[in-house]
Amino acid sequence: MTDHRSRFLQLALDAEALRFGEFTLKSGRLSPYFFNAGRFDSGAKTARLAQCYVDAVEAAGLEFDLLFGPAYKGIPLATALACEYAGRGRDLPLAFNRKEAKAHGEGGSLIGAPLAGRKVLIVDDVITAGTAIREALGIIRDAGGLPAGIVVALDRQEIASESDRRSAAQAVAAEAGIPVVAVANLGDLLAFAAGNAELAGFREPLLAYRARYGTEVTG
Repeated sequence: MTDHRSRFLQLALDAEALRFGEFTLKSGRLSPYFFNAGRFDSGAKTARLAQCYVDAVEAAGLEFDLLFGPAYKGIPLATALACEYAGRGRDLPLAFNRKEAKAHGEGGSLIGAPLAGRKVLIVDDVITAGTAIREALGIIRDAGGLPAGIVVALDRQEIASESDRRSAAQAVAAEAGIPVVAVANLGDLLAFAAGNAELAGFREPLLAYRARYGTEVTG
């Protein structure tokens, strides 16, 4: 496992953003783990998270020249990445959207740098159903931007439904024709649990969950 993946998973565990037990998801599935990016709730945690994101993006070799954060969780994440990139010597423009268009002042639904002609990297926490990401793709294209990729913290790598054996990330990547990069995925989580004595008891439930709901590509 690459360093940014293990660092991210340990960071998520320490922040209690990654928890193990029994959790009922919005889909109704009973999951042995739960991820909540909202628990990265301090400057230090967010800065370390941004380092993991940027390392994942650089490892994937994505080419882009603007960061976009979909409302709401994508906004602080994209901002944190912009700060991390600036610290590494690359000052990237940043933009994000409002959930509702503003009718006064500068108006509109977009804030930040212009998207027109830019190769845009979308930054978010997870892709669940893909609805928010598809909305962001539409916003970017309508503003003249060129979606270049999507980066998320964790890819659960589970099927959308019995009739669609792709994950939400796989479906969005195929529809948009752009790569989706995850800092870590379920396969990484399994490897991480295998090497952590405190998590050894959760490995079998994770394997059972993947066997039932996992996509065909789970590496």
